[in-house]
Amino acid sequence: MFPFPGGMKKRRPLPFTIRLGRWLSPMLLLLIWEAASRSGLIPERTLAPPSAVVETLAAMIWSGELPSNLLVSFGRVAIGLAIGVTLGIALALLAGLSREGEVVIDPLMQIKRAIPIVALAPLFIVWFGIGETPKIALIAFATLFPVYLNLYNGIRGVDVRLVDMARSFGLRRAQVIGQVLLPGALPSLLVGLRYALTIAIVMLVIAEQINATAGLGYLVNNARDFMRTDIIVVCLMVYALLGLGADLIVRIVERRALAWRPALVEA
Repeated sequence: MFPFPGGMKKRRPLPFTIRLGRWLSPMLLLLIWEAASRSGLIPERTLAPPSAVVETLAAMIWSGELPSNLLVSFGRVAIGLAIGVTLGIALALLAGLSREGEVVIDPLMQIKRAIPIVALAPLFIVWFGIGETPKIALIAFATLFPVYLNLYNGIRGVDVRLVDMARSFGLRRAQVIGQVLLPGALPSLLVGLRYALTIAIVMLVIAEQINATAGLGYLVNNARDFMRTDIIVVCLMVYALLGLGADLIVRIVERRALAWRPALVEA
């Protein structure tokens, strides 16, 4: 084991027993849940047992009901996230790289931050109707700010000595931006992207309550009407897996893009 620059060392992998121990509490919770449901302490109409949830999950996958509705929800969150992230990056670059852009854009973004996103749902329905547009607009509007704020702060937080050094070597403004400012702000951008992904899943849950005719929210609404708690739990599991999967993707990108950072190197 060799030390990295700055005193950082490789992190040893966790022992197998510790990694296995992390699964004990979730498994114990599932066993208690199953036992309480089977014994009647938890009525099935209140919360279906894990075994029933697994059976329902398998049936919904086999019938194609879950994959088709999941695809609809995934399309909504993907389009909304793409719009929000693109606008967030563009606005952060304009505000972070020029004083004029900061004066014009940053006050508007701070006002936007103070407005609860959920409160905009009725206004979006008035503007865009009850189709797909308000759902995508809510997701895009919600994911814009975390990307903007983190990238803007990342650009402003780059060490000014690095910029002065680059200029002393004769680099032009475009080269300073491309070789110093943007690489230095990349970690902050990835943090903002992780926040945006989490918010996108949360907003998807809210957006799909707006007259959805397909998607996970549609399944939840129907299950609520028929008191099918097993279907509700299945959809909640899928929402959670979407969030975990999105976070895992960003972590992989982070490890590859920031491989030069000692803190991200693992044994």
